[in-house]
Amino acid sequence: MIEVRWHGRGGQGSFTASRLLGEAAALYEGSHAMAFPSFGPERRGAPVLAFTKISKEKIRDRSEVIRCDYIVVLDETLYNSSFLDELKPGGYIILNTGNPAKYGRSVRTIDATSIALGILGKPITNTAMLGALIGYSGIVAPEAIEESLNHFFNEPLLGKNKEVVRQSYELGRKEKAV
Repeated sequence: MIEVRWHGRGGQGSFTASRLLGEAAALYEGSHAMAFPSFGPERRGAPVLAFTKISKEKIRDRSEVIRCDYIVVLDETLYNSSFLDELKPGGYIILNTGNPAKYGRSVRTIDATSIALGILGKPITNTAMLGALIGYSGIVAPEAIEESLNHFFNEPLLGKNKEVVRQSYELGRKEKAV
């Protein structure tokens, strides 16, 4: 089973990204998937967790993800070095940051905020982080994510979010190849 934990703030779309990934895996790649949030105080800016589980077998475990294949951090201020201890062997963290030099080898970085601002005009980084995750990991094909986006967004946000995913996917894929 592939297990992903998403760390974001209310309003950044971490649960939306979790759902998009789960839908892409379940509807377009023939896997079983589960996506669910864990909210504290439900307000914009409060820390939010979301989880995605993907498996070729039926998923029976509905608990929160502690040991992760991937941890996606939409807001750098939520990053904690203890996350490294919560990774499964071979797993890594994908972190939204404009300062990649201060993080180690198990942390993949992308400036998702700059991508989102450039295309969406807003610092909503969920689809950029989703694109980076699939670029680094190959969990699902980018075409499956595009199909999920088709069901979630309407124009003009649909086209803009597809471009955000494409750009961040390519950045993740290129860095993975290095």
